[in-house]
Amino acid sequence: MDCLLFVSHWLPQKLISSLLIKLLDLKNKHLFLFDTIVFSFTAFFALNLCLNGNFSIQEYKARLGIATILFLAVKLTVLWNFGFYRLYWRYASIEELLYITVLIGIAVIVQAVFFDAMRFIPYLAMDKLPQSLPLIDGLLSCIFIGGLRFSIRIVERISQQHTVFKPQDRVLIVGAGNAGVSLVQEMQRNPQLGFHPVAFIDDDPRKFRAYIRGIPVVGDRYQIPDVLKSLKIHKVIIAMPTVTGGVIREILDICKATGTQTSTLPGIHEILNGRVRVDSIRDVRIEDLLRREPVQIDIDQVAQFLKGKTVLITGSGGSIGSELCRQIFKCNPAEMILVGHGENSVFNIQQELEQLIQVIENEGKSLRDTPRISTFIADIRFKSRLEHAFELFQPDVIFHAAAHKHVPLMELNPVEAITNNVMGTKNLLELSLQYDVKHFVMISTDKAVNPTNVMGASKRVAEMLVLQAARESGKPYVTVRFGNVLGSRGSVVPTFKKQIAAGGPVTVTHPEIRRYFMTIPEAVQLVLQATVLGRGGEVLMLNMGKPVKIVDLAKELIRLSGYEVNQDIEIVFTGLRPGEKLFEELFIPGEEYEPTQHEKLLVVKNASKMIPENLSITVATLCQAAAKNDTSFILRLLEELVPGYKPKHLESYAAANIPSNTSVRILAQVKP
Repeated sequence: MDCLLFVSHWLPQKLISSLLIKLLDLKNKHLFLFDTIVFSFTAFFALNLCLNGNFSIQEYKARLGIATILFLAVKLTVLWNFGFYRLYWRYASIEELLYITVLIGIAVIVQAVFFDAMRFIPYLAMDKLPQSLPLIDGLLSCIFIGGLRFSIRIVERISQQHTVFKPQDRVLIVGAGNAGVSLVQEMQRNPQLGFHPVAFIDDDPRKFRAYIRGIPVVGDRYQIPDVLKSLKIHKVIIAMPTVTGGVIREILDICKATGTQTSTLPGIHEILNGRVRVDSIRDVRIEDLLRREPVQIDIDQVAQFLKGKTVLITGSGGSIGSELCRQIFKCNPAEMILVGHGENSVFNIQQELEQLIQVIENEGKSLRDTPRISTFIADIRFKSRLEHAFELFQPDVIFHAAAHKHVPLMELNPVEAITNNVMGTKNLLELSLQYDVKHFVMISTDKAVNPTNVMGASKRVAEMLVLQAARESGKPYVTVRFGNVLGSRGSVVPTFKKQIAAGGPVTVTHPEIRRYFMTIPEAVQLVLQATVLGRGGEVLMLNMGKPVKIVDLAKELIRLSGYEVNQDIEIVFTGLRPGEKLFEELFIPGEEYEPTQHEKLLVVKNASKMIPENLSITVATLCQAAAKNDTSFILRLLEELVPGYKPKHLESYAAANIPSNTSVRILAQVKP
């Protein structure tokens, strides 16, 4: 890199521009002609090197001519048949250099075999030529053809150094791993982006004082304050997508103490296809501070499971559903059916996936394994509409992410909780069995554990329906249960952000309220892993680590926004809302948990045995009550159906007071 900078200052810009124009005008047909000319002389140069120039051209002319024709034919044949003359050299990288080396290596082996065979033909007298001639010829060929092609990249890089552009931001990169190096590489390749990488910070002592792409590693994180001052840094970028939230928080605190602007790369789960780009840089978020050790899943096993299948995702436009779509897309199913009630959200994820297909096509990659993307606007409460989707697409796997999830809203609207969470799930399961769907995965919640609210109780009933379907059919139908998802629509983090943007106050229901949190990509990866591990009739529980105090979350968000807690932005406690717990629970009494092959997943091995005998009858009655908007009856039925659930505000509803034994009399009249 330093050499390039020196050359770029030494050569006149006019000469560089002229060279670049001429080199960029070269087509593969021109390069083919160049290679033919070069290959016509490499055997002569190789002989010259082998004999140190001490030979008579007349003595070797005939034999050298035969060797030249042989080597020329072999190399052009190998390069042509392996698609070498279809490459675009303006963006050549180490992969293309390796490709040149491999192809020339193959050519050397082939021409060496022919060369040795010809040495046994007496009248050719090829044994007079050095046996190392094919190897030396190959090395020279590799140097010549690689030199021309990579000169295009070199001249273009030098040209970029001459562009009339003054970098605005002197950047310190924290993390000299693959992500940091990729980031620097793109910054150097595109100076017009406005980033001038000055130095690396890395905690690995083996890298200290080393130079990576011409950029020095100047120390570890504890030397950041001195480095910021001595190198006049404008911006710090944390390029460590796999470290924990504690490390991110520590580096952020160090940088904030100096008043330096700090950004980061997303966590490894958020970097689609593993690509690190400058446009991935963003402000530090609360998700980064709560980040845990990266979840290691067997992505090959998941991809093999989904490859070639038709996958239907309900709630595909939601936070979890859309991330499911992104990650399932990478597993190359045959077709993805995006089912959702909200047309705008379904449209958005459809467009995102179609753009990924366009990117793959633009990169010249094969679209053979790329899934077809189909959309189907439907409300899962309408069975006839759903049946049309099953008949049309014949899905192999269903991911059921559609649900009403807001606890306070569902407390006020129990009918909606039942029709969507219970009836919708019932419709999907009945159709899945009717159309022989092989795998069914329902996204559940930790609020279904010992529920104190309608939403949690309705999700627990939905879990029971899945377990019953699995038990009766023997199919691998499972539910996956996890807690709050950071950044999902309507969750606490977006709410806090809006309150902060409005100048406060930030409202928290109780100073001791705690919740389990996961990032959306992390949760979805574990859902996909659970799909592979589940054998059917199970509840799989995600290990979400330690619960987080909501007030601490609020404080971190206020600080990330550049404010001081209770000085610039006040925190106000409003009291627990109806149906809200101080602590979420993970285990239902009587459930037997055991570890799976994955450390982050637990399985309830006796889940199918904890289903009420009258489940079908009660659910049918529950749906009838919902159809009649009979809120009081819904709550009494949930109390009877879900152990531990006690409606605390039944008296607040205007519905008629129904005696506790009414449900028993009605149930007796309803056939399953």
